[in-house]
Amino acid sequence: MDETKALADNPFGVDKHANLKPKIAVSGSAATEHLANTNAFEACKELGREIVRQGAICITGATTGVPIWSARGAKEAGGISVGLSPASGPREHVSLYNLPLEFMDLIIYTGFGYVGRDMLMTRTSDAIIIGPGRIGTIHEFTVAFEDQKPIGILEGEWDTDETLKLIIERSHRQTHNPKVVFDSNPKALVEKLIELIKKDKEFEETRVYRTSEYWASGGGQAAQPKDPNIKRVM
Repeated sequence: MDETKALADNPFGVDKHANLKPKIAVSGSAATEHLANTNAFEACKELGREIVRQGAICITGATTGVPIWSARGAKEAGGISVGLSPASGPREHVSLYNLPLEFMDLIIYTGFGYVGRDMLMTRTSDAIIIGPGRIGTIHEFTVAFEDQKPIGILEGEWDTDETLKLIIERSHRQTHNPKVVFDSNPKALVEKLIELIKKDKEFEETRVYRTSEYWASGGGQAAQPKDPNIKRVM
């Protein structure tokens, strides 16, 4: 290829398709006291490693506990780690929220607190892994479930996986998101999610999140885009 044309096509000297790498978020407890007698930390670090080994980017909520261990694993495997913070800047991140700066290539300061941060984190990601967690982790699960994102639930020496099985069973909406998978093996869990992400991308669907069109239509029956290759997902 002509060098001048190549430079014109790619002026920054980077892979123009790098943004298409899968982005997998890891959700889990920032507190660790209840996990002291489990293998949670090593399992979550292995999740970060596997995300990178399988060609994806590791996304976390930029907190202590499960997220920082996953971010650490991603960096140890030579990959990219991105954190979405509830804080509005680095000073607030460290001083008010007492959150770490290590093991993340980039921290996005949302300024939306934990609840708003959860939504941005799940929607930034192509899939989400649920590790050992508490109520905040369940919130991230429900946001991802509503958005029909692929979800991998890590089974282990904690009760989060069993709690989520019960929530799904009693939600009366099991069919809303069939892309929920369980596994105790980090490698196998990431493999399952990568396959689900590939299937999602094959359809080239555009997700639309409760736009004015949606509500004006009475909800659920928003007008479809004119392009037949694009399907709205409500």
